[in-house]
Amino acid sequence: MFLFLIFIINILLLLTSSSSSDLRPGFYSYTCPQAETIVKNVMKKALLREPRSLASVMRFQFHDCFVNGCDASMLLDDTPSMIGEKLALSNINSLRSYEVIDEVKEALEKACPGVVSCADIIIMASRDAVALTGGPEWEVRLGRLDSLTANQEDSNNIMPSPRANASTLINLFKKYNLSVKDLVALSGSHSIGKGRCFSIMFRLYNQSGSGKPDPAIDLGFRKELNKLCPLDVDQNVTGKLDSTPVVFDNQYFKDLVAGRGFLNSDQTLFTFPKTRGFVSLYSKDQTEFFKAFVEGMLKMGDLQSGRPGEVRRNCRVVNAHFLSQHKKMHNNDKSM
Repeated sequence: MFLFLIFIINILLLLTSSSSSDLRPGFYSYTCPQAETIVKNVMKKALLREPRSLASVMRFQFHDCFVNGCDASMLLDDTPSMIGEKLALSNINSLRSYEVIDEVKEALEKACPGVVSCADIIIMASRDAVALTGGPEWEVRLGRLDSLTANQEDSNNIMPSPRANASTLINLFKKYNLSVKDLVALSGSHSIGKGRCFSIMFRLYNQSGSGKPDPAIDLGFRKELNKLCPLDVDQNVTGKLDSTPVVFDNQYFKDLVAGRGFLNSDQTLFTFPKTRGFVSLYSKDQTEFFKAFVEGMLKMGDLQSGRPGEVRRNCRVVNAHFLSQHKKMHNNDKSM
């Protein structure tokens, strides 16, 4: 009877879709009032276990929302009939800490089965990752549904490369009605976390095919990077994205002004005229950076595809597969 009821609920969910106008603060106030507290508690445990994991989870929002809206498509594992987004060019060997979302979902399923979407978990967890590392806290708008599929090709075509310059990034953000100010502020997500040598080898040894390093890199910093990432390095070795990689602050922008940006897509924000002013402002005024960052995260969180969706019981698989596996386990238990 229980499985039948879940099946009926999921059929109804398949016929629904969400839009940015459906999102609101306190969406789970009645159906799962402890939802946001549960998410934050799991994120606190993740911080104690591995501080870097919070930087990874925070960036899930960007990698999810830019690819067909904020629908947790990036969390889906591959299936025989679908190649998901986890192995997309911008995600493979880069995104990590999926298990933190699994832990959040497991805790929420125990408290409120089938209520809180994985897409909303990403939004809440991203906010908490910022707040728990010293950044601002804000009220999130919730009520998203989870996608029924994922698309690796879409991710490959949309997500920017670490080699991207400011002009490319401005054009990308403009497609989502995100301004130059939003771009610079949201790039401040690199205030915490690390990046791979793979992402900067061209900057150090062959910028723009010149056979030379990027002239925008501070000489002392370049020597540090050469030591970290020699030509024969394992390119999965990581370096700090800014000089305070476990604290969410405006040091990232101070580093850009000093020519100490780790990624090309970061440093170009200071060398490009249209973005330089915001970098300078945020390097001097952390309050302004925090304010603009929150505005950008809220705008990005409103991106929706309008496609049908559901509330997944397991963030890695759509419910049809989850129910099939659950039924097999139930039948096996009965036969024992």
